[in-house]
Amino acid sequence: MSPDDAQREIDRIRDAIDRVDEVIVRLLNQRAKYAIEIGEIKGHLGLPVYAPEREKEVLLHIEKTCEGPLDVQSMRRLFERIIDESRRVEREAATEK
Repeated sequence: MSPDDAQREIDRIRDAIDRVDEVIVRLLNQRAKYAIEIGEIKGHLGLPVYAPEREKEVLLHIEKTCEGPLDVQSMRRLFERIIDESRRVEREAATEK
């Protein structure tokens, strides 16, 4: 492979990564919208935002569906952060009633 061919291939793959990133952003925002809906309901009912059993279920589900190349622990760390941010927007929605 020539250097020019290699650069074109890198550019092609980076473009594909950008498209994947756009999908990830849309999906994360959709997930946050659902968390907001749940927060509004919990706020109305006076339920706590933090649901440790549900978070365990989510992480277990992620671990079961992880097929790599990211290992389970890496995926778990990513989702722990996603859950933290989801809980934050849920908490905000719950207190806005």
